[in-house]
Amino acid sequence: MAQDRVEAVERALTVLEAFDVDREALSLAELAQATGFYKSTLLRLLGSLARYDYVQRAHDGRWSLGSAPLRLARRHPPSRQLTARIQPLLERLAAATGETAALLENHGRQVECRLSAMPSVALRHELRPGSQWPLATADDPRPELPGGKMLLQALPGVPGEPRRWLSLSGPSSRLDARSEAALEAARQELTAVGEAEATT
Repeated sequence: MAQDRVEAVERALTVLEAFDVDREALSLAELAQATGFYKSTLLRLLGSLARYDYVQRAHDGRWSLGSAPLRLARRHPPSRQLTARIQPLLERLAAATGETAALLENHGRQVECRLSAMPSVALRHELRPGSQWPLATADDPRPELPGGKMLLQALPGVPGEPRRWLSLSGPSSRLDARSEAALEAARQELTAVGEAEATT
């Protein structure tokens, strides 16, 4: 009903809907064209959305979604199931290797750290869920890590879901053949669990 509508909220939601496109970032002019709002109105709406991390502004002035929508999406039941299945494995992998273990996801031209577990050592790769960086190539989601290294194991593709990798990262001097073997064992364990679930 009309009395249940809040115009400012609907305008903010219209701005968020404008990001449902193939591009990762939009200029103010592009947002104005997509929403039909004046730029001055858009700037006020974007300012409020940015304060709650629903959007973020890059150095070039373009706007993209922030981490809040991703954080809320993880509360969706399939996401909670993914966390329950993979987070314990990451915790064990981090404890066994002394390095940062993570689940990475591909979203368009961006990579997101979906889940992570960090070891209890001072010198480590600080990688938190929600962290994002540009995708280097389709097969290489690794970020730039000066002095560090990231090992990867691609997970089997699931129709309708983003591409995912298990990763192990830390100082280059510590990551060796044992680290690679531990990561491969974790991938095999996760794949076996997924196959078992698919047959039940």
